[in-house]
Amino acid sequence: MSSDEIDLERVLCRVAELEATGCREFRLGGGDWPLKGFIVRAGGEVRAYINRCPHQSLSLNLMPDRFLSADNSVIVCSMHGAIFEKATGLCVAGPCAGRALAIVSVVVVAGLVMLAEGVDAAALIRRFAG
Repeated sequence: MSSDEIDLERVLCRVAELEATGCREFRLGGGDWPLKGFIVRAGGEVRAYINRCPHQSLSLNLMPDRFLSADNSVIVCSMHGAIFEKATGLCVAGPCAGRALAIVSVVVVAGLVMLAEGVDAAALIRRFAG
């Protein structure tokens, strides 16, 4: 896909909006119950997950864009302290150990983090929004 062919409705954020080891929230859909997710750098890669802990289906963060441990090495659920790998979303400690965050497939095109081809945003919203 070239920068001339970018579908702006699939853009989640600019890569530049992510700190070197940081993350950023995104929302898909409108109204009172949009789909909430977040994008995180994992080494040289960018990963995206639904903002829902597999323990009790609650949002992971209390503060905007705050999903990571103090040293930015792992994703942490602020409600119950579950710890997730940034690269896989796998819970490695806490009440949902062995379970994983729901992955949202993304690609980077022309400095933009976008939903990958074939990702049905409407289906994601129906399944996870609210």
